[in-house]
Amino acid sequence: MRERSEKGRKLLDLAVKALSTGAALLGIFFLGWILLVVVQRGIAAISWDFFTELPTPPGMEGGGVKNAIIGTLLMTLLATLLGVPTGILAGVYLAEFGKYSRLGAWVRFTVNVLMGIPSIILGLFVYSILVFPFGRFSGLAGGVSLAILMFPVVARTTEDMLSMVPNALREAALAIGNPRWMATLGILFRAAKSGLITGVLLSVARVSGETAPLLFTALNSPYMMKSLNEPIANLTVTIYQYAMSPY
Repeated sequence: MRERSEKGRKLLDLAVKALSTGAALLGIFFLGWILLVVVQRGIAAISWDFFTELPTPPGMEGGGVKNAIIGTLLMTLLATLLGVPTGILAGVYLAEFGKYSRLGAWVRFTVNVLMGIPSIILGLFVYSILVFPFGRFSGLAGGVSLAILMFPVVARTTEDMLSMVPNALREAALAIGNPRWMATLGILFRAAKSGLITGVLLSVARVSGETAPLLFTALNSPYMMKSLNEPIANLTVTIYQYAMSPY
């Protein structure tokens, strides 16, 4: 193989750096442009009433998204309570107990499949088991659909973070007489704390912007919620409806 000259390698390196920098600057420019337009056109609508009032009937000015904010927070909290603990338990099993077992391989395969399933498919799944049989949309169904979306993100992040902890730390924890569960919770979790928190935050960020599963589960409502067993307003579907509305 003929070796390229040093001058040619430097020119190629400079060209690749220039293209990469140009592509990054182009992406940053359009992102800044979009943010600037959003701020310029949306700042006029931001007021105290926007956060504290219920939405007005179609075609009327004013109103707010108080019910949508509360509904989104409640469903995200419910999804976190359901999805994060189960995801962490699955990640601990994959990293510490079932790493080379057949069941662990099936669990890992299932988690990988869930990572790639479109959110609208999960919404239809929850619709078929929690909405259609009971004959009503509900915030509970919305929270469950978001929890299913959170589960694989938390599980894979937990497995990866625990796998990065050196084995010497596990051996040292077990050598001083700690049971396996205490070594995992008290030592390995502390060593991987920042990565575990990052995984939880990523999962919350993912479900906070989901619209498709909520269209089939929580639907939406112009009223203030009274319980989780009824349609609940949420920000993503509210934004979608306003964007598609002829008003």
